[in-house]
Amino acid sequence: MCIVKIVLLIEHSGKTGYQSVRMSDDVDLEALVNDMNSSLESLYSSCSGQQTESTPLLHNGQTSSSHVSPEPPSSSSSRLQEEEQQLRTSSLPAIPNPFPELCSPASSPVLSPGSLPPGEPSSGKYIVKIFSEDGMGKVVEIPADMTARDLCQLLVYKSHCVDDNSWALVEHHPLLGLERCLEDHELVVQVQASMNSDSRFLFRKNYAKYEFFRNPLTFFPEHMVAWCQETNHTIPPSQLLQNFLATSSCPEIQGHLYMKDVGRKSWKKVYMFLRRSGLYCSTKGTSKEPRHLQLLADLEDSNIFTVITGRKQHGAPTDYAFCIKPNKGRGEMKELRMLCAEDEQSRTCWMTAFRLFKYGIVLYQNYKIPQQRKTLLSHFSAPVRSVSENSLVAMDFSGRIGRVIDNPVEAQSAAMEEGHAWRKRSQRMNILGSHSPLHHSSLSSVIHIAQLWFHGRITREESHRIIHQQGQVDGLFLLRVSQSNPKAFVLTLCHHQKIKHFQILPCEEDGQVFFSLDDGATKFTDLIQLVEFYQLNRGVLPCKLKHPCTVVAL
Repeated sequence: MCIVKIVLLIEHSGKTGYQSVRMSDDVDLEALVNDMNSSLESLYSSCSGQQTESTPLLHNGQTSSSHVSPEPPSSSSSRLQEEEQQLRTSSLPAIPNPFPELCSPASSPVLSPGSLPPGEPSSGKYIVKIFSEDGMGKVVEIPADMTARDLCQLLVYKSHCVDDNSWALVEHHPLLGLERCLEDHELVVQVQASMNSDSRFLFRKNYAKYEFFRNPLTFFPEHMVAWCQETNHTIPPSQLLQNFLATSSCPEIQGHLYMKDVGRKSWKKVYMFLRRSGLYCSTKGTSKEPRHLQLLADLEDSNIFTVITGRKQHGAPTDYAFCIKPNKGRGEMKELRMLCAEDEQSRTCWMTAFRLFKYGIVLYQNYKIPQQRKTLLSHFSAPVRSVSENSLVAMDFSGRIGRVIDNPVEAQSAAMEEGHAWRKRSQRMNILGSHSPLHHSSLSSVIHIAQLWFHGRITREESHRIIHQQGQVDGLFLLRVSQSNPKAFVLTLCHHQKIKHFQILPCEEDGQVFFSLDDGATKFTDLIQLVEFYQLNRGVLPCKLKHPCTVVAL
């Protein structure tokens, strides 16, 4: 039989001493150690809590009924604590405090002032100013951990915009002529800390932010994408994005770019390669040998920007300039790596690949989050309407008794018929000379003014700028007043990253004015009807109208 000898510290009737206990090997030692630990804890708390009087504890945990006069400070108390501490350290393992930040230096459970969690209004709030396209700004107070997506959601709510997951926060540098869209996961406060005093945030639409996930072949031409190991084989279309997102694969973007020498105004055409490790240029033709490659920029410590004043400010050879700017730079011109592509598709390919190489799967997560939220809140996906409007139902009064239309298709058809009947009634009333201040000629010219896609009297160059800013995706459009014919309008449409213009001419038939895109073959009473038709039918256009260019006022 194995005999275990354990020394216990026992306090009884105000006396302290040692007692030896002999136990057999069938005793639960772990339970005994735990009981000893709890006894020591109670003993330590009772000893340390004595101030003016001492209340000894009995073995059953009850306080003694007899009052004991306070003992003067003596060496016995300190000796007791020393013996208890020695016993604790010798018999029990040292367990580190799992929550050191919750304790003060004296190991008390009280929070110290320096250990309070961040995010309090006094120290965790920051002021950010956001500008809209019309130059107006709005000051917003945000926490330090607010992302660009969260701030866009806040601005959408405050500005009463339609939340279609296409809004973006733009980092704009007017003196350098640069801008870029913040990624959804980026912290706004951190980006603002790296910006200059003249830089600002813009709130605008960007339909092309994740368009490469929907149509990757348009963004990555076959001749620009190749394997690092096998330069003679291109990536299969089915695995294009998978190879960009997977860290084990090694795709690269290759092609000629114009590069501006640092400190000079001249541009030279060189062959470049974009890989996960950075942007390289070949010092000998199109050679990919390591001894011929020169590192131009590191992706981790840089961001890629669109150059909006390439020709005017930087003397770029084409209109498709972009640059790589270091994150910790002071915003000086000599720190920028200025580049220029031959066309818009090439520039988009280089810039999109830079984002994919830098952020990887995080971009795909940013793209999927709004879709997952839309799936969870599918019953809220319809535009928000008033309570009175939600209480309306489709009714059919063609018979003697009105009936509720339950079929959604029939209800939509009835709504369209009602809309056409309203237009006919308004035209007939205006022709007969009603007292309405809007006659037919004025009605057709002002009914579209409040629409988001109508931009009034802007120039062709201004329409190009708006299309470029909001993303050159198929179906992005706006309507404007024609500069050559004051009575006509122009439809500006983006298709295959090219901007096209279609003139909308007025035509008269039986004393009534119509609008047409195809020389009168298809006529519409107003521009709203025309836009609604081409949103459902391509007609003479290269694609349907999908995304209206919207300018919001904060």
